[in-house]
Amino acid sequence: MAAEGWIWRWGWGRRCLGRPGLLGPGPGPTTPLFLLLLLGSVTADITDGNSEHLKREHSLIKPYQGVGSSSMPLWDFQGSTMLTSQYVRLTPDERSKEGSIWNHQPCFLKDWEMHVHFKVHGTGKKNLHGDGIALWYTRDRLVPGPVFGSKDNFHGLAIFLDTYPNDETTERVFPYISVMVNNGSLSYDHSKDGRWTELAGCTADFRNRDHDTFLAVRYSRGRLTVMTDLEDKNEWKNCIDITGVRLPTGYYFGASAGTGDLSDNHDIISMKLFQLMVEHTPDEESIDWTKIEPSVNFLKSPKGACAQPRPAWAWAA
Repeated sequence: MAAEGWIWRWGWGRRCLGRPGLLGPGPGPTTPLFLLLLLGSVTADITDGNSEHLKREHSLIKPYQGVGSSSMPLWDFQGSTMLTSQYVRLTPDERSKEGSIWNHQPCFLKDWEMHVHFKVHGTGKKNLHGDGIALWYTRDRLVPGPVFGSKDNFHGLAIFLDTYPNDETTERVFPYISVMVNNGSLSYDHSKDGRWTELAGCTADFRNRDHDTFLAVRYSRGRLTVMTDLEDKNEWKNCIDITGVRLPTGYYFGASAGTGDLSDNHDIISMKLFQLMVEHTPDEESIDWTKIEPSVNFLKSPKGACAQPRPAWAWAA
């Protein structure tokens, strides 16, 4: 199946109070990574940002501490990253820059939601800008590399906010958001904009907006949801919604960005992590969640259709 067929395009979802206990499989024994295609629309509520469940040890919030220094409480940064009073700039609008910022507390929450307030902007017009931001939940941190300023062959979850189409034959419309889950065996192919390792994605016009832009990543009981608020309407738009995702606890949150021959300012204004109050079965609670290997189940579609063919890039059993 062509990668272009893996794109989700959804309707609008108004921001509303998070609802615990979303349906979806919990973690289990380690299995190979397979592609799950959802053929029907499944909505997910995004929390309204109630501070009751805000986990400050995993959140980056103004006013920042350590402005003008090379470090800050709870977060480490490297490369071209610059901390100001208003934003964390991962890269300036200059060529060949890489920067990242990483939480130095591992996250042991089984169910969580991350809200990211970000801004991508620069002087480049049309396709004369790049390359984008990556948001991470991974085993390793502060390791520079070729994937938007961070390492390839990572373990965990990555959400790519890609602004430049390297593949001239692509039918995608950029900027483009995609998701990848990796157990260390897969490499991100920049020449194809990660097409062969992408689980799902959507077009998202977040660059050079004159208002605030937000992204929400929700992980609960094996279900991964990515939503955007880019239109200044205080509404969430569905981008990605897949089930059967298995992520361990004890990994780190981070963000990175990179520029090449083309450039942009890549800014993080805040990263707020919320704990989702979800009940798990006794069997789920008995699992050592730190030992789960990042993977995605091969499941039948919710309409009961036969399972989709295994993609060429899936991990070998």
